[in-house]
Amino acid sequence: MRCPFCENEDTKVIDSRHTEEGHAIRRRRECEKCGKRFTTYEKIEEIILMVIKKDGSREAFDRSKIMNGIIKACEKRPVPLSEIEKVVDDIERGLNNMMEKEVKSTFIGELIMDNLKELDEVAYVRFASVYRQFTDINTFVAEIENLLGSKKKKGSQN
Repeated sequence: MRCPFCENEDTKVIDSRHTEEGHAIRRRRECEKCGKRFTTYEKIEEIILMVIKKDGSREAFDRSKIMNGIIKACEKRPVPLSEIEKVVDDIERGLNNMMEKEVKSTFIGELIMDNLKELDEVAYVRFASVYRQFTDINTFVAEIENLLGSKKKKGSQN
């Protein structure tokens, strides 16, 4: 770290501690040339994830949109909030681990549906009906038959 006073590159850390929020480390440093002390902050560089919507527009990733969608799908279902939060955490962590700067909203929607299928089948169908924009009862029935078919395949594999 370069000294802000004399531009010397040899400095030493005297003290390190976490900030109150815990999102950064505060370091007290001392220049080995001029002896002056200064403070630096070290924090994780966060990549802003942009979501490419169906119409091609882009907006910043918003965790609360996923949370609200899943909560709405799970309304009046025996799904604890802790399970919903775990699903949202898993989805967000997975997106961040991809190290991509942009991701399509359709990809996020499919991740949500995959997780809902495991969490609660009724919530899955509710979410799918909005996400896939079911236009009639036949589309709705086809999705349920698809769900039942994948359930039978899963049962025969075990």
